[in-house]
Amino acid sequence: MNQQVKVLTLKKNLNADTSPEFKRAIDQILESGAEIVLVDCQHITFLDSSGLGSLVLAFKTLRNAGTKMVLCSVNEQVRIIFELTSMNEIFEIFPSRDAFNQILLTKN
Repeated sequence: MNQQVKVLTLKKNLNADTSPEFKRAIDQILESGAEIVLVDCQHITFLDSSGLGSLVLAFKTLRNAGTKMVLCSVNEQVRIIFELTSMNEIFEIFPSRDAFNQILLTKN
């Protein structure tokens, strides 16, 4: 059984200015009926409290709709923020998109 995966590649740092755009993207993905949302953080070098809050809200919203959200390609600065806030225990984080795809293939 193939799971429908939607990839959301963040092109900008996630902060108070970009959080509304991120929320709109999550809402669109939610309407698409995806089973898994992979948030690719490759281009993110900074995350403020609004950005972190947006990720948590997206995680909860998607989970309540029966959709799993995972992250990949998180750089060291953002990973430190996740560790300091214990969000690394909440979010499933893959080192890369390829690593995520490998895990997904082994499950199917």
